[in-house]
Amino acid sequence: MSVSIFEGGHNASGGWGSAPDPAAPLASLESFSSTVSAISCEAGATGSGAEPQPPEAQPHSHLDRPFDEDARNLEEQEDEEPADVEPLNTPQAARGKGIETSGRIISAVTNLPWEVVDNGSGGPDALSLQSRRGNSALFSSLSYIHEGTEWDSILVGWTGEVKAGNVAPSEPGHPVLLEDKDLLTREFDDSEKERLNHLYNEIANGNNPGCSGSESESKNESKNGSKTLTMHPVWLPGNQSKWRAYPEQVVWPILHYIQDENKLVANADGNEMKKWWADYVAFNEAYRDKILEIYQPGDVIWIHDYYLLLLPQMIRMRRPDAFIGTFIHAPFPSSEYFRCIPQRKELLESVLGSNLIGLQAASYKRHFISSCTRLLGVESSPNHINAFGMYVSVQSLPIGIDTTRVEHDAFSPEIDERVQAIRDLYPDKKIIVGRDRLDSVRGVVQKLQGFEMFLDMYPEWSDKVVLFQVTSPAYSFTDAKVEKRASELISRINANHGMLHFMPVHHHPRHVARDEYLALLRVADLGLITSVRDGMNTTLLEFVVCQKENKSPVITSEFTGTTGSLHNAISVNPWNIRQVAETIHDALQDDEATKESHARLQNSLYEYVTTHTCQDWVLSFISRLMHNISEHKFSHVTPMLDTSRLVAKYKAAKTRRLFLFDYDGTLTPIVNEPSAALPSKRLYSILDQLTADPCNSVWVISGRDQKFLDKWLGTNKKISFSAEHGCFLKEAEGTGEWQDLVASIDMSWQKVVAEIFNNYTERTQGSSVEHKRAALTWHYRRADPDFGALQAQHLRNHLEQSVVPYYDVDVMAGKANIEVRPSQFNKGEIVKRIMAEYDDSNHPQLVFCVGDDSTDEDMFRALENYSAEDGVFSVTVGPPSKMTVASYHLLDPAQVLDSLSALF
Repeated sequence: MSVSIFEGGHNASGGWGSAPDPAAPLASLESFSSTVSAISCEAGATGSGAEPQPPEAQPHSHLDRPFDEDARNLEEQEDEEPADVEPLNTPQAARGKGIETSGRIISAVTNLPWEVVDNGSGGPDALSLQSRRGNSALFSSLSYIHEGTEWDSILVGWTGEVKAGNVAPSEPGHPVLLEDKDLLTREFDDSEKERLNHLYNEIANGNNPGCSGSESESKNESKNGSKTLTMHPVWLPGNQSKWRAYPEQVVWPILHYIQDENKLVANADGNEMKKWWADYVAFNEAYRDKILEIYQPGDVIWIHDYYLLLLPQMIRMRRPDAFIGTFIHAPFPSSEYFRCIPQRKELLESVLGSNLIGLQAASYKRHFISSCTRLLGVESSPNHINAFGMYVSVQSLPIGIDTTRVEHDAFSPEIDERVQAIRDLYPDKKIIVGRDRLDSVRGVVQKLQGFEMFLDMYPEWSDKVVLFQVTSPAYSFTDAKVEKRASELISRINANHGMLHFMPVHHHPRHVARDEYLALLRVADLGLITSVRDGMNTTLLEFVVCQKENKSPVITSEFTGTTGSLHNAISVNPWNIRQVAETIHDALQDDEATKESHARLQNSLYEYVTTHTCQDWVLSFISRLMHNISEHKFSHVTPMLDTSRLVAKYKAAKTRRLFLFDYDGTLTPIVNEPSAALPSKRLYSILDQLTADPCNSVWVISGRDQKFLDKWLGTNKKISFSAEHGCFLKEAEGTGEWQDLVASIDMSWQKVVAEIFNNYTERTQGSSVEHKRAALTWHYRRADPDFGALQAQHLRNHLEQSVVPYYDVDVMAGKANIEVRPSQFNKGEIVKRIMAEYDDSNHPQLVFCVGDDSTDEDMFRALENYSAEDGVFSVTVGPPSKMTVASYHLLDPAQVLDSLSALF
C-alpha cells in the first residue's frame, strides 16, 4: 500500500520520511511500561481518602440493555442521504443537474498538513517540512479528494508556527523535535517563502525536495491521470502565535462548554479582546484574499472548522454565486453558551454565507440551528435555515476514518510482533488502553478517577489489570491544573494499588509512534474514552477497527460526538465516577455470555465504522452540497446597485423623479421592539434634501399605521404616505387628510381574528397584538424563537382554515409576525395607482423603489415592465442571493442612505 502524500513527512535533508521502522527494538515498550515508576514513589502519595465501596447487589450492566433501548441514540442519528436520491459527488453528475462546476475543490484548512521545521543552522535551507500530527481524519479526507475522486484538489492553509528541531546524529536526516510548546513564532522572509513554496510543490508533484519543481501557482499533474493538486500557503505577518488567540481563547472554550470569564472579558476595558477579534478578522481576510486570487467560476470552496467562521460570508460578498460548504469539526454548544461570545452574531451571520453547513452530530446541528434562530431571528426548519434570502442546508454528517489504511497498518507482521511483545511483558493481565490530549475536555482526570474507584470497589482486580494512558500534549490548552491533578491521581493509584514489581497505571505523557499505538489498540482488552466534550474521536473508531479479531469492547463517553453515530456502543457519563467504575468491571468479565455480547457489539460497530469512512464522508458532503445548490439555486444573482449610474440618471432627470420607500428594514434597521424603529437624524436630513427639490415626489409606502407615520415623518408636509400596506393614503399635494380606501369593505372579520390572536397571545409569552384600522398583526419577535415560530405556524393554519374561507382577507407571514388584512390591497396596487397618475407625456424620468421584505415584492412586480434604461431602479435590501424580482440590491439600510446621500 502506497503512502499518501498527505501522510508522509519530509526530513531535514530533503528526503521523504518513512514510517517507523517495524524492526526497531522493542525496548521502547519496556520504557513505555515504566514511564511513571518514579512518579509512583513520590512522597506524600497516600490513600485515596475514601474507603473502598462494595459493589451494589445488582449493578447496572451494559449487557442488560437491548441495543436499541437508549432513546438518546435515536435523536443522535445522522442525516442519511435517501437511497433513492441520485448522488451528485462527481463534476459530471453535478453538471448533469445544471450546476456549472469547474471540477475543482478548494479546501480551506487551519493548517496545511505539513508543518515547518527549522533545524537551527540558519538560512532558507534550514527549513524543511514534516507531516503534521493530529487531524488524521481530515487529512485522510483531503488525500482522498485528490487521489480517489474526479475532482482537482487545491489546498489553502496557514503554515502555522515553526517547530524547532535539529538533525539527530544517530539517524541522519530525521529531525529530533523539541516539545510541542517549543515553537518559533516568527514570520518568514521572502527567501524562506520561496524555499517553502518549492517544498510544498515538490510534495504536490510526489517528488523529493531538491528536485526541479514548478512554482506554487502552477498546477502539477498527479499520478491520478490529469488530475492536479496544488497548495497555496497563507502567509501571515508578525508573531505567528497571535493568530490563535481569538479562536483558541474565546471560541474553542465556548464550543466545549467552558466559560472562562477572564478570557471572555480579557481585561476591564476590552482592549485585548478587541485586538484578538481584529486578528481573527485579519486571519480570515488573508484566506479570502488567497482564495479569490486562485478562484475560478464554478469552483467548490470547502471551509473547515472554527478558525474560519468568518470566511463563508467574506467570500460570498465578493463571489455571490460561489459554491460554499462549511464543516465544523468541533462540538457546537447550546445557544445559552454560544451567546456568551461577544461577537456571536458576526460569527453566525458569516458562517451562514455557506450553501451547506455540516456538523459532527445531530445534537450539534440542533444547537446550531437554535442559536441562529434565537440570536439572529432567522426562520428555520429541522434541516435548513432561511437567512438573508439564502436557503442554507444544515446537516449532521459525522466524519469517519480511513479504515482501509488503519486495518492494513494494524494487521501487518511487524505489528503482530509488537502485540506479542506487549503480551509477554504483561502476561495474565487485562490491558485497558486510552489515548487523549492532556486538556480539560478529554476527561483524563475523570478516567483516572473512575479507574481508581474501580480498583477500590473491586480489589480483586488490583494485580490483574493495567491501564496504558497515552496523553499527547494539547496544542495550547494544556491546563496546569489538569496536568497536576492527573499526576497526583496516577501517583496515588500506583501507591495504593501497585506493588514493587507492578504499577496499575502506565502513563506515557508524549506522542507514541504509530506502530506502538496500533499495537496497543490491538492488544487491548478494553478501550476507555471519557471525554467530557468532544467532536470526533478517532481513537474510538480506530479501536473498533483494530479489534476486528479480538472483539474487545470499548467504553466511550456520551459527550463525544462520535458516540451518537455508534448507537450500540457502551457509553457512560464520565462525571458519574461510580458508573465508570461499574462499567469497567462489567466489560472485563470473561464468562461466555459476556464474550458473546461483546462479539455481537463489536460486529455491529465494525460494520458501521467500515461503511462510514472518511471517503464516504467526502462523497456525501459533496453530494449534499450539490443537491442543495441544484434545488435552491437562484435564476440570477441580484447585482449591487450601481450608485454612479443612479446618480447619472438622477442628474439627467430634469423634471420628474419618483421615490418609493418602504420603512422598516429599508429606511431604518429591523429591531426587536417595533416601536423603537425610529428615524435617525441622517434620515430626516436626507428626506428634507429630497423634498426640497420640486422635481422629486417622495412616497413612504409602509405597513405601519397612520398614527406612527404622522408622528415620526408627518412633520415634512412634502412626503406622501401609504399606510397599512395600501389601505390608507395621504398625498403631499392633497388636503393633508388620510383617504380611507377600505371604508366600504366588510371589516367584521377583525372581531373574529382579534379573538384568535388574543388566545395565541395568552399562550405565547412575549407575543403581542397590534390593532390597526384595516389590519391586525400578531408579533412574536420577543417570544422564544422556537416556540414563537411553532405557534405562528399553528396560528396561520388556524386562520387559513377558519377565517380565509369566509372573509375576503389575506394572511401574511412577515418578519416575526402574522398579519391579516383585506385581500384587495397591497403595496403593488398603490404603486400601480401612483404610476397611473402619470401619462406618457409626463412620465417620471427616474423611479427609485426600495424595500426589504416579501410585501415589497408587490411593488417590484408593478415596475417589472420598466428597466434602468427607462430610469427605473427597483432595489431590494439584503444579500445578492436573496430571491427577488428587484433589479438591484443593497445590503442594509445604511447602504440605502449612502446611495441617497450620493445624489446631493
